Amino acid sequence: MYAVIRTGTSQERVEEGQKVRVDRRKEAVGDTVTFTPVLVVDGDRVLAGPSLKDATVSATVVGEETGPKIRALTYKPKTRQRRRWGHRQHYTTVEITGISAKG
Repeated sequence: MYAVIRTGTSQERVEEGQKVRVDRRKEAVGDTVTFTPVLVVDGDRVLAGPSLKDATVSATVVGEETGPKIRALTYKPKTRQRRRWGHRQHYTTVEITGISAKG
């Protein structure tokens, strides 16, 4: 059984026992998080749309981490105008503890 969940601006395919890196969340390490699935596949049965109103995916927060450093530069010729900046995205790591599909 697997499910597709929406986390922030992306969607992830998850299975029970899998560790997933999602957008940063405010919950502390050890807290339980509940996601609403977009799609649930259980063998031959596929649930999507209105049949998922009671389905949930539960997970436990394992930790936090940061992504790779992204560096960028803008440059305008003939004016000596340069700007350099960087960005590092923060993520929360969760472990999927259960997928319940009632429908």
